[in-house]
Amino acid sequence: MSNSIAIIGAGPAGMTAALYAAHSGKQVTLIDSNAQVGRKLLVTGSGRANLTNRGVSPEKYASASDASSWLKVLFDQFGPGDLLKMLKEMGLLTFCTPDGWYYPVSESAQTVVAAFASALERAGVELMLEYKVTAIRKSSGGFVLTFENAPDLACEQLLVAAGGKAYPTLGSRGECFPALKAMGHTVRPLLPALGPLTCEMKQYQKLQGVRLDARVTLIDTVAIAETTGNLIFTQWGLNGPAVMDLSHLVAHLPNEKLYLRLNFLPYHEEAVRAQIKAHRNEEYPLEVIPCSSLPPKLTQFVLTQAGLKAGTTLNKCSDKQLETLMSWITEFSVEVVGVRDFDTCQVTAGGVPVDEVDPLTMQSKLVPGLYLAGETLDVVGPCGGYNLQFAFSTGAVAGMGMGKD
Repeated sequence: MSNSIAIIGAGPAGMTAALYAAHSGKQVTLIDSNAQVGRKLLVTGSGRANLTNRGVSPEKYASASDASSWLKVLFDQFGPGDLLKMLKEMGLLTFCTPDGWYYPVSESAQTVVAAFASALERAGVELMLEYKVTAIRKSSGGFVLTFENAPDLACEQLLVAAGGKAYPTLGSRGECFPALKAMGHTVRPLLPALGPLTCEMKQYQKLQGVRLDARVTLIDTVAIAETTGNLIFTQWGLNGPAVMDLSHLVAHLPNEKLYLRLNFLPYHEEAVRAQIKAHRNEEYPLEVIPCSSLPPKLTQFVLTQAGLKAGTTLNKCSDKQLETLMSWITEFSVEVVGVRDFDTCQVTAGGVPVDEVDPLTMQSKLVPGLYLAGETLDVVGPCGGYNLQFAFSTGAVAGMGMGKD
């Protein structure tokens, strides 16, 4: 067992940790219940693998703790630049979109997983795939892992990077948290995050399938948070990054009466209002001014809600009618019911607080030899590669930490 490292979870955090730990010369065993490594990575970025983001910084992440200083230490050790360098050394080229989202040049998550699998093999990491850990116990020399249908495995150091409860069909079910709690760690309630919102949609059924950019404000009695991004109307609610980035807040407020205020002109409201003013007394149809920036289906809907007929021109509208129309376009209100379940959410909010883990090594402050990474920790980032970067960063730092100890 001497110099042995076991890693539970062959996702982004676990694979990265295994590579860095293996460089130290220690014996590394990577364990996963799936038949291949990187199973969850295959679905990221809609299969394109949105690896990281140019905008990664501590303030972009949410946690029940004040994690800003902790995250700064983490990203100072292994940030987006370090990740891109690591991927390039693995043979994987990347590119950045104008809005700062990084993808592999192949735009295929399969190539990312293949690169990691090859790197793990070259590094001599032992894989235990299709092995399900059923118990973890602390021993005098480290840890002992019990499996469903295999002999126990003893190790000197242990990294838990098994994810949260998001995408349970891909193997993440939160089954390691009871063991962490038994060893003394706090485990905050696990809640779905980065997922679609269920809303009261009865009066909005005609908008199913409408997709556009919007500014979205989450409101209780006051505005709680605001995002801007792509939004999709569905039968049961709203989807897309603009609402997904708010979902962890909704999950934490299950009994509150929440609303979303939608502005369908997040970048052009001032210009549209200037157009209205400039052509106020002319025969411009409302479909041209002010609705030319909206999808046709949404244009017809807001005109109807404002009590206006298609083809009505600016010069035939009263100021009150125009303001009513603009309020439907820039202050569209939707009642929130909740967040969809873990099956449709990308990450998990909750888990072990970061202040119980050393950001310099990812080692537990409570259990020597125990390391934690990825969704095991109570940190959630927005859409756009932020959560993958957190997984890669915590995995790399954990791997380096285990290699030194």
